[in-house]
Amino acid sequence: MSINDFVAKAARPLPVIILADVSGSMGVDGKIEALNQALKDMIESFAQEGRMNAEIHLGLITFGDRVTQHLPLSPAHQIKAFSRLNASGPTPMGAAFDMVSQLLEDKELIPSRAYRPVVIIVSDGLPTDDITQPLSRLRSGERSQKATRLALAIGSDADLSYLKTFSNDPEAPLFQANDARDIRNFFRAVTMSVSARSRSAKPNESVKIEYLPEDDDDLLELGF
Repeated sequence: MSINDFVAKAARPLPVIILADVSGSMGVDGKIEALNQALKDMIESFAQEGRMNAEIHLGLITFGDRVTQHLPLSPAHQIKAFSRLNASGPTPMGAAFDMVSQLLEDKELIPSRAYRPVVIIVSDGLPTDDITQPLSRLRSGERSQKATRLALAIGSDADLSYLKTFSNDPEAPLFQANDARDIRNFFRAVTMSVSARSRSAKPNESVKIEYLPEDDDDLLELGF
């Protein structure tokens, strides 16, 4: 057994779960391409983090033609490949909320010793299924209500009312993306916040999310 094996087993999980809208409307104006790159960058950054106090676990739930765990929740450093997302279908946001609620309440997947989870939703449209009860269950569940919830609305057609209700971090109100650069900046800011938590002596405490200037000159300059 190496010292890294010992550290990994001793660290407490810090779960990060992303709910990604992959409906048909995400396939225009470069939105799905920007989301794919942002997720790839996040995974690579989390994989490089140390695991002294907290070990970042990452999961990805997508909702479009169907709702699925695109990436089952697992230690970020163990994720070897990321299958790019494709956009098609409706926006079954309510079903995605139910899936993440079940995941958060599952003590085998997220043990009691885990740090407070972070749940992030990214969407560009209106839900096409019932969302009231699923969102209520997510907000009131025994364990799910304790998660930090963040929301990114992409473009002018996103359902701001539900996304605002989804978010519960007073330091991070609803974020809005008007172009591909904004999507990348949001994920960079969240990545830095979660990484800072993982290195902190108190990983349960939130770290303020701050946008930083984008240093990539070749990003898509597309308006949604």
